[in-house]
Amino acid sequence: MPPAPGDREARRKDVSQAVWQVLADKGFGGLTLRSVAAAMSVSTGMLMHYFPTKRALIAHALDLLEKRTAERPRRERPTAGLAAVRAMLLDILPLTLDDTARNRIWVSSWDLALADGGLAADQADRYTRLRATIRPHFEDARRLGELPQAADPEQLAATAVAFTHGLVVQALFDPARFPEDVQTAMVDDFLAGVRRVRRR
Repeated sequence: MPPAPGDREARRKDVSQAVWQVLADKGFGGLTLRSVAAAMSVSTGMLMHYFPTKRALIAHALDLLEKRTAERPRRERPTAGLAAVRAMLLDILPLTLDDTARNRIWVSSWDLALADGGLAADQADRYTRLRATIRPHFEDARRLGELPQAADPEQLAATAVAFTHGLVVQALFDPARFPEDVQTAMVDDFLAGVRRVRRR
């Protein structure tokens, strides 16, 4: 018997918490109805009222991950220009234990997304939105004279995201080589190079 509407809403937070616990412990590779049910001490049959398929469970987990990423604590944002870009890039990197755990979960989701057209489209959309949030700050930087007038804010946003996520992966696999101070210095070096951008 499916849960009553009130019970369903009451349990939704418990389900989401269990999904997050499994993600934090095992990543997407360990995310199954059985593992979430075990985390909640319930049957897989009960969970199937929420997630009738494995794909539904994965989609919920990705939504939950995106929500938690959006709600994470962030640095105070300067109002405009490259200082704002710097704050945004540092907020992406695995500089704290929580940021590291969240990035590990994101990276573990990529294999699933590459194998599923719908999930891949969702991930591409996330990147589009991320670039769109960074681009206006490059536009401001150009207006403020921090960048040459020939600089292309859209391309710079794409480059910044590619650089930062590449650094995320390296820092996750080799944290001793890429501690917090090294990651921060690399962001500063990247932005120093951006200041010298010229149209070719």
